[in-house]
Amino acid sequence: MKIDTYKICEIAKAAGQIILNFYDGDLDVRSKDDNSPVTQADIEADKFIVGELQKLYPEIPVLSEESAKVEYQIRKNWKELFIVDPLDGTKEFINKNGQFSVNIAYVQDGVPKEGVIYAPTLDTLYFTYENSAYREVKGKRAVLPVENTRKEYIVVASRSHQNKQTLDFIEQIRQKHPGLKIDNRGSSLKFCMLAEGSADEYPRFAPTSEWDTAAAHAILKRVGCTIIDIKTKKELIYNKENLLNPFFWAGKEPK
Repeated sequence: MKIDTYKICEIAKAAGQIILNFYDGDLDVRSKDDNSPVTQADIEADKFIVGELQKLYPEIPVLSEESAKVEYQIRKNWKELFIVDPLDGTKEFINKNGQFSVNIAYVQDGVPKEGVIYAPTLDTLYFTYENSAYREVKGKRAVLPVENTRKEYIVVASRSHQNKQTLDFIEQIRQKHPGLKIDNRGSSLKFCMLAEGSADEYPRFAPTSEWDTAAAHAILKRVGCTIIDIKTKKELIYNKENLLNPFFWAGKEPK
């Protein structure tokens, strides 16, 4: 099905406003079964996004981080679906550093086809449309990647999930690029830096789920980048039985 990503962008931006309405008040932080944090902003944004997607595309199921988890015996028959993270970077949201986003992806046969990422505090939107990807900052739109004249080689890494494996891998990259710089970011903004051309690689040796990567993966594919399983060197796939991603590497697609 052809998805109108402009309409999805409007949903993401409206969800971002819902999140910002909670940002300066009591965040009402709770723990989920896996001990990860969840706030009322996550729950309200999720309710809004899922409801709006079901109005627009009632025939397409939605898999969301905060919605009821659907058994694989049912999901495996879904040829298409939306994968949603209503508030990617909940820890960053709680810490009030602004590095969180709304992620909405359209996936077909396990492949991310369309993606929308909105960073509410930055009023910055990243999205796919037809064969291109775009960044829109405060209403001003540019085709990705944007022109970049930097000379440094930049590796992005998680702000909240640093570990020895990641640092060791970055040291291997440093052998080829002695002057590399590390930029620690939260949420999907790491992927957005790759799509912009303002970073080169993103290795991840910590747990993520499909809703953390699906929207970004669709955007990256439009600019000649990819996300691959570090062990198998194969592209990540979606709507798997286990919704956790393998450890991955993101960057320019190998020639």
